[in-house]
Amino acid sequence: MRKGVKATVIGSVFAVMVGGAGYGAFNVVSALGGSDAVDGIGGGSPKKTGPPSSSEVTETTKKFFAAWESGNAVSASSYTNNDAAADLVLESYSGAGHITKVKITPGAASGATVPFSVKATVSYKGISQPLSYKSRLTVVRGKTTGRALVDWQPTVVHPELKTGDTFVTGESASPAIEAVDRDGVVVTKEKYPSLGPILDELRAKYGDKAGGTPGIELSIKHDVADSADTTLLTLEKGKPGKVRTTLSASVQAAAEKAVTKYSESSVVALQPSTGQVLAIANNRDDGFNAAFLGKLAPGSTMKIISAATFIDNDITTMNGPAPCTPDAVWQSQTFHNLTGLKPDLNATLADSFARSCNTAFVKYADSVKVDSLTKEAEDRFGLGRDNWKTGIPSFDGSVPASGGPDTAANLIGQGQVQMSPLNMASVTATAKTGTFRQPILVAQSLDDRQLATAQGLSASTTAQLRAMMNRTATSGTAAGIMSGLGGSIGAKTGSAEVDGQSKSNSWFTGYRDDVSAAAMTQDGGHGIDAAGPIVRAVLAAGG
Repeated sequence: MRKGVKATVIGSVFAVMVGGAGYGAFNVVSALGGSDAVDGIGGGSPKKTGPPSSSEVTETTKKFFAAWESGNAVSASSYTNNDAAADLVLESYSGAGHITKVKITPGAASGATVPFSVKATVSYKGISQPLSYKSRLTVVRGKTTGRALVDWQPTVVHPELKTGDTFVTGESASPAIEAVDRDGVVVTKEKYPSLGPILDELRAKYGDKAGGTPGIELSIKHDVADSADTTLLTLEKGKPGKVRTTLSASVQAAAEKAVTKYSESSVVALQPSTGQVLAIANNRDDGFNAAFLGKLAPGSTMKIISAATFIDNDITTMNGPAPCTPDAVWQSQTFHNLTGLKPDLNATLADSFARSCNTAFVKYADSVKVDSLTKEAEDRFGLGRDNWKTGIPSFDGSVPASGGPDTAANLIGQGQVQMSPLNMASVTATAKTGTFRQPILVAQSLDDRQLATAQGLSASTTAQLRAMMNRTATSGTAAGIMSGLGGSIGAKTGSAEVDGQSKSNSWFTGYRDDVSAAAMTQDGGHGIDAAGPIVRAVLAAGG
């Protein structure tokens, strides 16, 4: 839960960032290429091939566990296919982590995968506490040596470890906190699992200001800049200081429940009249706070900003022309609509917005300047200036002034545009009220930080955006999702195609009275397929 603790971590590793379909990953490279690359060199026995036999799985697991239990990191690492990365973690386990008396009990193997339980003791300056947890490993055939080796993953040693992470035990750099919601209800990661990393960040930043005293803890030290450490075990409690957040326990509970139904999903809810964050929830295998830090194309939810750009630059209006053609070509790139959407050459902007017609927006790429969308996003919606100070790390959105085909692609939320659910919830809040209010998770008075500002929207533009979002929610693409919700409602659906994914990313944003919300589900399909039901559940709870 801290940025660091007062202890020394031994070992080093070279980490290389590699791209992927998600938010990125780290590839750990050993200077020697790992056990698979160096062990067995010079042996005369023929190299084995094929999956490891059951006896090999048993023997490799037994040797790996024995070396781990004895605290011999070098020996244990030699039974993996990445000795450098394994040694870094195992060295910190018994070293800076002060984890001793390790007893590992294997369970019944399922093929080459072996579940196991760990019981150990963490001791520091005369204070000891028991540690227990479960994990699993898989034995694979070494590609170069043919040896049966443990397939190295940080989660082998502990399920919460990520690449580059290490263990450390010592006095916490920041005192513990007791986080409470807007009504004084205590919020914990045990009750609201998504808040785990958020509470870690709040502790790291505000623990010293909240009046608490530090304790003694075993933590995971993350190899990501400015990332708060994760506490695994408290050996001696400090005195927690109280930190009041803007969260709503009831809305948070609804958000937590909603995202569990769709893997790789994130959602944020805001109060448009104040900018206060009501809920943050993620359901992701990597534990990443994509709700605040995600950087993905937002698909047609971006049409909220694009429509505002057309209106504010006198290109068209809600009731002005925006013909929905079968396709549209811009600088040699052809753009299409979703399958089944019928053309309407007499459509207005409101018509095409409600039906989410891509070509109607692409057609106006001739009428906007390269930086028109960028200026609208920055000046009116407060995006893309890297100056939001929510209370924890967050991404402010990115709408670059892109030329070529991206000028058109950006208008429909593809191209170079990147957003998070936090950004789109804020866009919806601005569209509803006409005023940009930078989202906050804790009060500005807690640390006197300078909040971001923006011009906001005119009364006319605001009225037109609200009317188009309301039409989308009542008779457009979002009607099925928003049906039955009372009060003042509005919404926009979206889906964003991503190279290498079988399905598009699902996006949905909407408002109901004084709550706005936005959700994203990677590989979730259309906006109504996954993100839509998440947003509906959150809006229903916020009423």
